[in-house]
Amino acid sequence: MSYYRFGPDDVIRNVVKTNPTVNFYIYGGVVYFNDKPYNQGPLSEGNESHVPPGYVSLYEMNVDRPTGNLIYPFVTKQGSLTAFKTVTSSSFNEDFKYGDTVTGSYPLSASITRQHFQISTDRPNVDALKNTLNYYANISKEYAFSSSFAGGDKGTQPLTLISIPSIFYGSQMEKGAMELNFYVSGTLIGTLKDEKRNGELIQTGPVGSGGSGSVAGVALYNEGFLVLTGSWDISSGQHSSENYGVDTRPNWLKFAIGALDGETISSQKSAWELKFRASTKTPVVTMFAHAPRGRLNHSNNPTYIQYGQQVTPDTGSSDPSTYFKENPSLSIKNTVSASYTDSSASFAKQTYISKIGIYDENKNLIGIAKLATPIKKTEDRNLTFKLKLDI
Repeated sequence: MSYYRFGPDDVIRNVVKTNPTVNFYIYGGVVYFNDKPYNQGPLSEGNESHVPPGYVSLYEMNVDRPTGNLIYPFVTKQGSLTAFKTVTSSSFNEDFKYGDTVTGSYPLSASITRQHFQISTDRPNVDALKNTLNYYANISKEYAFSSSFAGGDKGTQPLTLISIPSIFYGSQMEKGAMELNFYVSGTLIGTLKDEKRNGELIQTGPVGSGGSGSVAGVALYNEGFLVLTGSWDISSGQHSSENYGVDTRPNWLKFAIGALDGETISSQKSAWELKFRASTKTPVVTMFAHAPRGRLNHSNNPTYIQYGQQVTPDTGSSDPSTYFKENPSLSIKNTVSASYTDSSASFAKQTYISKIGIYDENKNLIGIAKLATPIKKTEDRNLTFKLKLDI
């Protein structure tokens, strides 16, 4: 087997940036992600991904597997004291003996979450964002946690917090691409957009709707949160038959009711849509593996030699332990195709490359690239294989 070292120009490292569109639709207490339907597989008893609608399954494990036969992570309690992060130290020490198996569960899943806070109620999740909100106050005064000029006091005022896990947006949500839509009985009664690209969620439509031009909240693009504070009637009194709990007025504090918040509404007239573009960065390594001319034209595969030959090693002595030599007269199988079926072409050494191994500096195999179709390598051919690896 031949080893070749990558040259200074054979390894290229770059980053691929993508901006996929993400869409959440909330209706009737159910979240729908990117319009993905509920699919029941032939083996799974429920959804084939074993996660509810609106959720994303991390690594998509256990897809269409029987409910009682799901794969799961496990570790054995040993002297290394390795355990899962979800297992506390006291539980690990008291509840498990050495040799016991500590198990987890798959699939791991995530979805958006809504939290609504009434006036002056305890809100630890909002308080945790105080420094972050004040950090962005130089971009817009609407970010200020407490301000007499804009936004009010986010520590005491009625407020709705929408949490978006990073698995949906990657490194950050793209600025200016955020859009929130409020529907009642299929009619669009309010739209929020970040027209200034500074995180302010401004009501832009429909034209003439109540509160048009007002700031209804802010978006934390890097952290994955929406802070909604708009409490005005966005329907201008035209839609007030829906019971949202404490009153019947549709406003931005009522956005996304039913998104893992435990709240319900009396009827099924309201629906909400959240759209944005994600920004994901994927490190990519591109490697060029060269098969030089005149090299890599021999194989140790048994099919490389002519069938039917005597391959028994020649010991050359009555004592095989003192002398060992392979048969030097073995003929190589001629695989060169001829123009006619009843004759063979002139012999030429050629091989077929089907795999390329990648090794570290200690010659430890760390990766294998497999070709869909083996490539013929003749002595006069100089080949280069382009390998790409997402990190």
